[in-house]
Amino acid sequence: MRNTGIYARISSDPRGQGLGVERQIEDAERLAADLGWGVHDIYVDNDVSAWSGRPRPEYQRLCDDLKNGAIDAVVVWHADRLHRHPRELEDFMALCDAAGDVAIRTVTAGELDLGDSTGRAVARILGAVARKESDDRSARISRKHLEIASKGEVSGGGRRAYGYAADRREVVAEEAAFVREAAARVLKGESLRSLCGDFNDREITTSTGGEWTIQTMKRMLRSARISGRREHKGEIITGAVWPPIISAEDSDRLRTLLSAPAGTAPTGRSRRRYLLTGGLLRCGLCGSPMHSRPRPDGMRRYVCASGPGFGGCGRMATVAEPVETLVVESLLLHLDTPGLAATLSDTRKANAQHDELQTQVSDDELMLDQLAADYADKTISHREWLAARKPIQQRIDSAKRRLSRISPTHPIDEYAGNSPALRDVWADLPLTRQNAIVATVLDHVFVSTAVKGRNTFDPDRFTAVWRL
Repeated sequence: MRNTGIYARISSDPRGQGLGVERQIEDAERLAADLGWGVHDIYVDNDVSAWSGRPRPEYQRLCDDLKNGAIDAVVVWHADRLHRHPRELEDFMALCDAAGDVAIRTVTAGELDLGDSTGRAVARILGAVARKESDDRSARISRKHLEIASKGEVSGGGRRAYGYAADRREVVAEEAAFVREAAARVLKGESLRSLCGDFNDREITTSTGGEWTIQTMKRMLRSARISGRREHKGEIITGAVWPPIISAEDSDRLRTLLSAPAGTAPTGRSRRRYLLTGGLLRCGLCGSPMHSRPRPDGMRRYVCASGPGFGGCGRMATVAEPVETLVVESLLLHLDTPGLAATLSDTRKANAQHDELQTQVSDDELMLDQLAADYADKTISHREWLAARKPIQQRIDSAKRRLSRISPTHPIDEYAGNSPALRDVWADLPLTRQNAIVATVLDHVFVSTAVKGRNTFDPDRFTAVWRL
């Protein structure tokens, strides 16, 4: 009597009820009983596609049991439940050769004899047909998704997007307010880590009720959905049927900022404990950036570090707290100077092309919308849609890159000429936001040698070089 393994699989089971595999198992058990074979075990991969290439744990366990001799027969509802990739079929046939006398039966197509050339040829034909059916189905689904996206419609399925109700159309006012807050804070220089920590401390949860992580926050802020635009395979192709939460301009800036190469995006991978890191303090002897270094007793310091990877002279140090206080007070005074206001005005004038570029982007996006509508109405073919879309999208991408470099928004815009407003909120700002504000206005501070015998803090050691 054969020791049989029954294998069942269904590619999609969105409700998680397993009804499809249950029917496969019932039919397979009936066939095994008719053959007089004993059922050693049942192997079920529910909601797992063989075509997608995702791991199938139970299929792998079935193969392991064939290798170790625990089973010598397999019953499956149809051959395509076992394989949809020809390469996988070849591996399975090699496994059966090594295992010896392995019997394969299918409920719908009878015996699958992998022991001779004819049976192998039949199996390969069935595998090729199954692969073609999968490819055709994938193409139909992709075409359907593109059509839905080109109309700006809701695709359905998946988790509820943060900021929108379950229907994917109606804005959830409370969540939308948090989306706007998060967008504004990141655009002003705050790190994703700091933002997530603050949201979690305030018990602001994600759409699934969980805590925010850098990945979930980044995914939400990079999504074109929150600007009321439809995205398809990572590209924005048209306006959406749902309303925006933030502007398209802010969304484009966020997408550019959060798509930056590793190490440059504001993820906050290393938590800042010092305000003036990032080259804001420089050694007055050698000009090298000073680095944060705590003393063994825990006192925070900035030092000119020497040795491999640093290159400083190693002869300069200062206690962190008083110099940070000095820089913040100097910054608050500097915010109210006429020179800063004039510099900001000149910067905005130099960026006059910003509005022109934004208009160009808007016009080209309208062209894409019209193009998508023509495709949806079948007045142009898919090939024509692709050909016409490419140069327009290239112009949009180029303009957005230029916009990201000349953005007229500064982290200090709301505080220039109004230092009391910044003083009132400074202590509550995350350290990354404080650092971004300082770095916007201050290029660096030169630290000179301390006077011998002087044990008190000497503000004359520090010379500020202002950026604005």
